[in-house]
Amino acid sequence: MHIEERKITVREITEGYFNDAEEGVVGYDEQLDIRPKYQREFVYKDAQRDEVIRTIMKGLPLNVMYWVDRGEQYEDDPEEPRYEVLDGQQRTISICEYVEGNFSVDDKGFFNLPVDIQEKILDYELFVYVCEGTDSEKLEWFRIINIAGEQLTEQELRNAVYAGSWVSDAKRYFSKTGCAASTLADDYLKGSSIRQEYLETAIKWAAAAEGKTVEGYMAEHQHDPRAQELWSYFRSVIEWVQSVFPKVRKEMRGLPWGLFYNEHHARRDLDPKALESEIQRLMGDEDVTKKSGIYEYLLTGDERKLSIRAFDRRVQLAAYEKQGHKCAICGEEFEFEQMHGDHITAWSKGGHSTPDNCQMLCRDCNLKKGAQ
Repeated sequence: MHIEERKITVREITEGYFNDAEEGVVGYDEQLDIRPKYQREFVYKDAQRDEVIRTIMKGLPLNVMYWVDRGEQYEDDPEEPRYEVLDGQQRTISICEYVEGNFSVDDKGFFNLPVDIQEKILDYELFVYVCEGTDSEKLEWFRIINIAGEQLTEQELRNAVYAGSWVSDAKRYFSKTGCAASTLADDYLKGSSIRQEYLETAIKWAAAAEGKTVEGYMAEHQHDPRAQELWSYFRSVIEWVQSVFPKVRKEMRGLPWGLFYNEHHARRDLDPKALESEIQRLMGDEDVTKKSGIYEYLLTGDERKLSIRAFDRRVQLAAYEKQGHKCAICGEEFEFEQMHGDHITAWSKGGHSTPDNCQMLCRDCNLKKGAQ
């Protein structure tokens, strides 16, 4: 990891300044990505923003800022800014917005100031650490310094490390307000596109399909000119969900649909009509306490995903007394705390969590029965 200390003036930072809600914020003669395209937009409160300007006017030091030097990534795509602000985004935007004349401090805008004060502000030096290194070095370093203010998400950190043509194109699909992924899959995804959560989800699913980590997948594709492959995969996932489970329910939002797709999309035994009938039955079953688990249960048969309602303590105590403190299978006597409430007729065979279907078993007998 190479870290270089630099002193960069406000004049240099504000050169070529451009601010757009969706297209991002750039400065430093268009060589600094102050806020990347489609990244969530933080807004300093007026008091914080004004204090930044007052600090500069007094000639006092601001906290150090951190930039990423994209290095080889920049050389592969020189039309993109060479540097990206990792920490100090809001301070930088506050400075640029003031110099642009977009707000005033203590009733004075930048252009209302005497020329010598304007020059003093423009000549003010910001203390910047510029880092360059391997992907793993930068990711670890970013995590260390990402400890104050509006913290970046894991995916925002990854986007900085693996910046390049592929990430830029992927953001078009997954990171913009009203983006294609949002239009197609809002009913199935949790989080926010602008916070990179849709992009992170898509990459996790695609990476899992290839037995890779998110970082490994991004590193492999970093210099690809387009992210069409990821988008095509994501569309296949959502189209499969829509064909197998055509009725949209709120319980579907946030499920790991890509992981289900990776394992089950080639199956020919998934009948949408039969599945919908089962979903309706299970949604109405009071013993099923985790309704969102219905979909994975229908795909895998894993009853644990449903969190079947357990017998409450009152029902268990009644059964315990009725059995004379003895296990219903082995007949040995146990303390209440050493026993477990068990369904006499299993839920999967039509049994319910009602008092007449409760028996108390010792731990060993309960485990043996559960394994059968």
